[in-house]
Amino acid sequence: MIPRKEYLNFLIRLKDLHLIKVISGIRRCGKSTLLELYKNYLLEQNISDDQLIFINFEDLAYDALRDYKSLYEYIKPKINTDKMTYIFLDEIQHVSEFERVVDSLFIQKNVDIYITGSNAYFMSGELATLLSGRYIELKMLPLSFGEYCLGETGNRTLSEKYSRYLLNSSFPYTVRLGNQRKVIFDYLQGLYNTVILKDVVARYKITDVMMLEDVARFLFDNIGNQTSITKVANTMTSHGIKIDPKTVEKYVSALSDSLIIYKAKRYNIKGKQYLKTLGKYYVVDIGLRYMLLGRRNTDVGHILENIIYLELIRRGYDVYVGQVGDQEVDFVAMNDEGISYYQVAATVREESILKRELASLQKIKDHYPKFILTLDDDPEADYNGIRRINALSFLLEGHE
Repeated sequence: MIPRKEYLNFLIRLKDLHLIKVISGIRRCGKSTLLELYKNYLLEQNISDDQLIFINFEDLAYDALRDYKSLYEYIKPKINTDKMTYIFLDEIQHVSEFERVVDSLFIQKNVDIYITGSNAYFMSGELATLLSGRYIELKMLPLSFGEYCLGETGNRTLSEKYSRYLLNSSFPYTVRLGNQRKVIFDYLQGLYNTVILKDVVARYKITDVMMLEDVARFLFDNIGNQTSITKVANTMTSHGIKIDPKTVEKYVSALSDSLIIYKAKRYNIKGKQYLKTLGKYYVVDIGLRYMLLGRRNTDVGHILENIIYLELIRRGYDVYVGQVGDQEVDFVAMNDEGISYYQVAATVREESILKRELASLQKIKDHYPKFILTLDDDPEADYNGIRRINALSFLLEGHE
C-alpha cells in the first residue's frame, strides 16, 4: 500500500474525539484503503479486533444491512460500553436513511464513527443538517504526485515520472498496472462508466446519457478556461448538439456532486468579493481526461494548472481564480493562516511570457506570498518578492 500520510495523520489526530469522521471522495480514490491503513494503526496501538466493526456496503455480504433499521440492529449489540468501539461504514450512501443510523450511533457511549461516501450529495442533505457541529469532513483525492512517486518503481527522472503520472492516472490501483496502457485504459473506462451511470444517471434520473457525456467531454476539454453555463450551452448548440442552459446546469451540478469535476469560483482580490460568473472547471484525474478525449488538445499549461489546483485542495486550501483589475491570477489559495497567490505556466523562459505572468501578481498590493510555478528546470528566482519555482519540486514538498 502507498502510505497516504497526510490523510492517515488526519484520522490519527482525531482518534477518540467525539466527532463523526466523514471521508468523501470519488470512487476508487483510496477511501477503503485508508480505512485499512487506519485499522492497522489501531491494531498496532493494542486495540483489539472485537473493538472494530468494519462494513463495506459495496460487498454483497452486507447487502441485507442496506436498510437503516437492520444496520442499527446489527451494530448495537456489538458495541462494548466499557471500552471504545470503532465503527467503520464504507460507502454508506448505499444505506437508505443512513443519517438516522449515524445519529443514533453517535449518541452511544464509547463509540468512534468513521463513514465514507463517493459523492458530495451524501453530505449536502440530511446528514449535514442533522449533524451540524458534530462531524468533520476529510475530502479525499486520488494520489498526489508525491504519493505517486513513492509507489513508482524503476530508475526514472522526475520528468518521466510526471509524464507517467498524467498518462497512467493518479488512481491508486493503476500504479499496480505498471505501464500496461490498454489495461489502464479499460480500468479507467470502467471507473468512468460506473461514476456516470451509478453516481450521476441513476441518482439524478437522467434519461439522455449521451447528452450528459457530451457535457462531461466539454468540461474535460476546457479545463483551465473561464466557463459559464450559458457558454457551454451555446458552444454545444453551435456544434449541432442542442441543449438549453437549465439542462447544462443540472448536468454540471450532477458531475460536480460525483466529484469527477471541481469548480474554482472567481474572487475579486482588490474588492475582496466572490464573483458568481465565469469560474473554471478541473477534472479529478488527468488520466481520465486522456481516456475520454485521447491525446488531442494536450495543453501542457492547463494540465499543469489542473494538477496544481488539486494539490492546493489536498493541502487544505479553499482555491479561487483571482481577478485583479482586468487581469487574472490563476489561483488564490486561502486557509486559516492567510492567503497565497499562484501563477502557473508550462514555461516562462521567453521574456514576454515571464512579463505577462508577473504582471497580475505585481498588481496585488498586499504582502502575502506570491509564486510562479513552471516546468522549467531552472534555479529558483525571485522578482521583488515573487518567487519562481519548479512545479514538480513544489508538488514533492513534504514527500522527500
